[in-house]
Formats: sequence, structure tokens, C-alpha cells
Amino acid sequence: MSGNFLIYGANGYTGELITRYAVERGMKPILAGRNAIEIEALAKKHHLEYRVFSLDEAYRIDQSLQDIEMVVHCAGPFSITSRPMVEACLRTKTHYTDITGEIAVFESMAAFDQKAKDVGVMVMPGVGFDVVPSDCLARHLKDRLPTATHLSLAFYGKGSRISHGTQATMTMNVGKGGAIRKDGKITSVPAAWKTREIDFGEVTKTGVTIPWGDVATAYHSTGIPNIEVFTVVPPSALNMMKMSRYLGWLLATGPVQDYLQKKIPPGGPSDAERAKGRSLLWGEALDLNGNRVESRLHGPEGYTMTALAALNITQKILDGNFTAGFQTPAKAYGPDLVLEIEGTSRQDVT
Repeated sequence: MSGNFLIYGANGYTGELITRYAVERGMKPILAGRNAIEIEALAKKHHLEYRVFSLDEAYRIDQSLQDIEMVVHCAGPFSITSRPMVEACLRTKTHYTDITGEIAVFESMAAFDQKAKDVGVMVMPGVGFDVVPSDCLARHLKDRLPTATHLSLAFYGKGSRISHGTQATMTMNVGKGGAIRKDGKITSVPAAWKTREIDFGEVTKTGVTIPWGDVATAYHSTGIPNIEVFTVVPPSALNMMKMSRYLGWLLATGPVQDYLQKKIPPGGPSDAERAKGRSLLWGEALDLNGNRVESRLHGPEGYTMTALAALNITQKILDGNFTAGFQTPAKAYGPDLVLEIEGTSRQDVT
């Protein structure tokens, strides 16, 4: 291996941001994707090597990964794209990471645990905002209360907005309801199943349950069998989530999906918007004896944190700091991993 890494989907909003941050840190990723014109232009801009291939030809993927040590997979929706890429990584003995937040993807990646161990590579989905900060917070709470049986997590993106890719994935999953983990099992619940007031430290907001990736990953990281994840949404979005309980079947149809996807604006938050944005997280763990611990985490804006976290983990893997098999960020690197990101702080609430 040559110690290099490949960013697939480098021409997308988050892929381009990770590329830019990598170059600023003196790293030399190989850029890849299926759009030859955009990939070539981005590579020339940063004086990087590039490769063009789609994910529907296993031979082409294998050929492109033969000399690659690890992949940062940024081309969603990951429910469609993750499997062909991770299978190619296992065939070519290439470490796999991605920036997914989809529960089903985390669980499908976990099923590759033994195969990854057999070939000596690490499979770690969710190396960005989904789910590094929340996963580390979950592990921290578990360490504070080893007897914990219930975990609640929440996040609030203050002063920013979501990218085209994120909104496209959310739109694709609209009408599918919510999810929690109950007694160790991922359990379907209605959309906007529960709300609660959450004190993020800087501000108190109403959070609503969503099927966030931690419903999958926090269990692997902590073993806590009951998990709920909340986020803050505008009142109009909350009302729409509740309406989707009854109109979900319609929202999931092809014509409606086509219409909704076409309405999504391109790109994502500008550099100025990201600079002003902040990520506020909160967590609580309880046990059956009535013991309770609470902690908060504050950090950079979500996409900024994604780029920084992904590259931090990339450098660790390239340095040989990895554990073969399926891993979550906090399971592999501990709860303080997120504190390595500049501008991140954690507070235990007493």
C-alpha cells in the first residue's frame, strides 16, 4: 500500500469540502466519482490525481481501488451506494469510511464485520457529523454511568442549513416514519413520535424524535438497549412530519418523489454561513435505579465538523491506527475523539 486515500463523490457538496480541507492540510487525496467533467475540473483546481468510475461495475471499482489504502465515500444516498463500494473495499483489502447517517446503512455495514476482520480492514460508516459528535457523547455518558439502560441524544444546528445531498436523502425517506431502539432492537415508531424540551446550554429548544444514525451506532458503542434521538426543527417542519404519518404512502410514490427532489436547491451552506454556524448537542443516560447523568457538546457547524472529523479519522487509519472489522467512531477511538476537533468542548451537567 502507498498510504494514499480516495474520496469518492468528491464533486458533491461535502466531498468537495473534505477535498478542500485535505489540501489545506497538505494531504493528497485521489478524487473520484462518476461525473468526468466535474471530477477532472476539481482535480485540476487542486493539482490532484483523479479517477472516473460508477458503482454499477464491480470490475471498474476493483481496478480503481487496487492501489488505494482507504476510501472516504461521500456519494449518497448511501442506502444505494454503500454496498457496492464496501464490497469492493473488502475484495481489494481497502479500509472503508463514509459520511452516512442512515440507520439501515449502519446495520448493513455491521453485517460485514467478520469479512472485514478476515481481510484485515476497518469498515467505519458515519465519520462525519453523522455520527462522530453524538457517538462520542453517547460513549462519554456510558462511561459516566456504566449501569445505563436508557440513552437520549439531541442535536441542534444553529445558524446553518442543510445541503442538497442531505435534503435529497431526507426526502427519499419521508413517509417511512421514525425509529428508536427498544430493548436492544431497532423499533419503528410514527414520525415525530415524541417531543421534549432540551437545554443545550446556549439555548433551550423543543426537540422531536427522528430516525438518526445513533439509533444504530450508539448501541454498538455503548451496549445501552434503549435509545432515542431528537433534533430541533421549525414548527412547520414538525407539522409536516406529523402529517406524513397519514400521507406517507403518497409522499413515497415515484411522481411525488420526482417532484420533491426537483424542488431541492443545489449546493449547501456558504463558507460564511458555516463560519457563523454552531453544532449544539445534548445527551442523557438513565439506569433502572433512578441514576441519571447529563452532558452537552458544542462544536463547529455540521458540515465543517464532518470534514474535520472525516480527515482526522483518515489520518489515523493511514498512520496504522485502526481496528479491523466494523467499528463506530467512539468504539474505535474513544469518547474524546471529537475533542480533537478544534472549537469543540464538552460539559457535564450537575
